[in-house]
Amino acid sequence: MTEDVLNNTAVADAPTVPEKKVMRLEKVGKVVSNKMEKTIVVEVSYLKKHRLYKKAIRRTSRFKAHDEQNECKIGDVVRIEECRPISKEKHFRLAEIIKHSDRV
Repeated sequence: MTEDVLNNTAVADAPTVPEKKVMRLEKVGKVVSNKMEKTIVVEVSYLKKHRLYKKAIRRTSRFKAHDEQNECKIGDVVRIEECRPISKEKHFRLAEIIKHSDRV
């Protein structure tokens, strides 16, 4: 029995623990500004019902996202994901560019 413990066979037979997947908030929006270095501003639109009249109202939110290679242009449709705070207002990073804009 001590030989098994010394040879680590007991440890090898232990079940493996699956990796924990972190659920990050993802948003899809349009790039409205890329004037900063390694930062883009993404505008996300969504519909919300009015609490009294129940009419759908279009709302927009703007998020600053980290773009490491400065590859986004104004008008691109992008997917951003939540990450650790990079600066005071930047809490998202660019996950992928879904559609490039036609602007030059």
